[in-house]
Amino acid sequence: MLSEPSAATVRATLPVVGAAIGEITERFYARLFAAHPELLRDLFNRGNQAAGTQRQALAGSIAGFATHLLDHPDQRPDALLSRIAHKHASLGVTPEQYAVVHEHLFAAIAEVLGEAVTPEVAAAWDEVYWLMANALAAIEKRLYEESGATGLRPWEVVERIVETADVVTFRVRPADGGSTVRGFRAGQYVSVGVTLPDGARQIRQYSLSGAPGGPVRQFSVKRDGEVSRHLHARVRVGDLLELSEPYGDLVLGESRSENETGTGTGNESGSVGGNGNVGGNGNVGGNGVGDRPLLLASAGIGVTPMVAMLAALTADGHRAPVTVVHGDRSPADHALRADHEAYAAKLPDATVRFFYERDAGPGSHTGLVDLSGIEAAPGTRAYLCGPLPFMRAVRTQLLAKGVSPADIHYEVFGPDLWLAAAAA
Repeated sequence: MLSEPSAATVRATLPVVGAAIGEITERFYARLFAAHPELLRDLFNRGNQAAGTQRQALAGSIAGFATHLLDHPDQRPDALLSRIAHKHASLGVTPEQYAVVHEHLFAAIAEVLGEAVTPEVAAAWDEVYWLMANALAAIEKRLYEESGATGLRPWEVVERIVETADVVTFRVRPADGGSTVRGFRAGQYVSVGVTLPDGARQIRQYSLSGAPGGPVRQFSVKRDGEVSRHLHARVRVGDLLELSEPYGDLVLGESRSENETGTGTGNESGSVGGNGNVGGNGNVGGNGVGDRPLLLASAGIGVTPMVAMLAALTADGHRAPVTVVHGDRSPADHALRADHEAYAAKLPDATVRFFYERDAGPGSHTGLVDLSGIEAAPGTRAYLCGPLPFMRAVRTQLLAKGVSPADIHYEVFGPDLWLAAAAA
């Protein structure tokens, strides 16, 4: 994929670029937002920008992509590209915007590295950038074609359900009342756009937490971050929200594992998250996991895609063993607990283990999630969603039980720093 002269130059300069990539991305965003302030106001996650996590994710993805091109010249890192492309598609990113990014990114590289950016170095990294940008644009084009839409459209809130003190579920339908609600794959998310009191139009991703199919869509929001707090405080039945079509690659049957590569990411207290060759916006049509044993592990608001997966499994008549694991602060903080239990109870071979830091009560366990007493049958495919420390701990335990790394699939809140770091 990368020409031999460029590969040699990139290999020689990667340590220097890699060491400076954090400063480069910081300069890049400063230049981009100075030239296009509307992007920070109306598109980019202001919370992630303030925290620096988006810069870290961008830096990791660029370095990871370049490293992969050098180490695996005949493969494309679809795990990395897919996560980013699905996020971009949910935001309505267009091919033209890659030229804008290129302009300010390469100006930032020149500012930081100075005379080290010779014409040869610039040409080599330009090739890296456009290989990545064009691959993303191609995947996003396919996702748009499969979803039948680009960008967000208005949906009306038809029900607002208080799940816990900090979590609210919104059920919405197309605002025109006549549009068909397309199916989705359990585990996918939608982008939700709102206009905040200061006039900014901010967009966040939230997992679809209801059963696939039906005349409405459902997503659940934890009160954390400016958009989530706005939804909690201001949005009621009858109000309009902007929603994208469903996207995300943490889906039953064809999810991306942490180390998966095929041959050729902010969310706010929802969860995001299939490889680059799967659009996954049509009707489910079977869960795609056959008779494999499954383990669905979540913590906190990471329960949302797991409930949708359980709903899909019950609808499809899944008969193989399913282990359901969840960790939370207390039963009162466990959003969608009734659905979590009800769907699991409908499966013929399900084991449920809930862990709470306090007030565990009969039938649940006190403390953090611990898989020591849980069997992982041969061939188990695991899906994880929740805070990164939780997923790292669960992954370690699963590997110790013999679960293949390729069978461990996960969803990360916000920019996927784990994936970027793993790719690098």
